[in-house]
Amino acid sequence: MSDAITVTLPDGSRREFPGPVTGAEVAASIGPGLAKAAIAMKIDGQARDLATRIERDAAVAIVTSNTPEGIDILRHDAAHVMAEAVKELYPETQVTFGPATETGFYYDFARETPFTPEDLARIEERMRDIVKRDEPIAREV
Repeated sequence: MSDAITVTLPDGSRREFPGPVTGAEVAASIGPGLAKAAIAMKIDGQARDLATRIERDAAVAIVTSNTPEGIDILRHDAAHVMAEAVKELYPETQVTFGPATETGFYYDFARETPFTPEDLARIEERMRDIVKRDEPIAREV
């Protein structure tokens, strides 16, 4: 019995791998441009991060930032980056609720005083710093 994995792409083409493969590896096998642009994937229609191992034959679609799904993922991640920035700068602030929306994202924070325009500028700058760290974004369950 073979441990080979067959991945079927949205255009109907198939790629075979000698064993379990990640979404990042599938994207790289298609081309370096897609590997760089990839931000997530769908396995049999279910959104997954690129580090998820594909353990069986599956339909796989690579998600990039120029798709509605990709934009939603980026907005969701940006909301988490903002929450991290707030917690680093204002550790006493409680992070409450923060979804991505159709036009962006937001977070509700519980704190004694409202954020000032100066606070918002600091948060924005810290968000840039967090992104520059280039730390992997890992899904924790």
